[in-house]
Amino acid sequence: MLKPFLLLAAVVLFVIAPTPTPTLAAGGPPQDNNPVKPSAAAREKARKLYGVDCSMCHGDNGDGKTDMAKDMTLTLADWTDPKSLAALPDKQLFDTIRKGKGDKMPPEDASRAKDDEVWALVNYIRGFSKGQPSAPAPAPADAAPATPAPPASANPGR
Repeated sequence: MLKPFLLLAAVVLFVIAPTPTPTLAAGGPPQDNNPVKPSAAAREKARKLYGVDCSMCHGDNGDGKTDMAKDMTLTLADWTDPKSLAALPDKQLFDTIRKGKGDKMPPEDASRAKDDEVWALVNYIRGFSKGQPSAPAPAPADAAPATPAPPASANPGR
């Protein structure tokens, strides 16, 4: 009578024993800093992933001005403006992509994109604003307009 009880207890303990936490490579929790270094190969994978899963709403160039966004009455950030992502850390972008946002942005499931692919997508999205000047700050309403410079003479020596 005691042997079956001990065997059952051993099986139960084995089943409920804690399992080790997986690492990032095995799909574990994301790191605080983006572990994926920009490279041509990572950018190409991210470009393809973006084209399939993101561009229909966010636009091919990331400006957020698409018919789909308009039809869904979405106001999306213009990622071509450097200020649009300046205050967002990479981890927050990763989490938004991975978990989705509200009921209109679906999550990027781990079966569709591995963590390193989502990190590369973060780099790709940040690349939309590279080389773009940030929008100029609006002039104060009470500021007088600048006086134009006098026209340059066609013959400076005369």
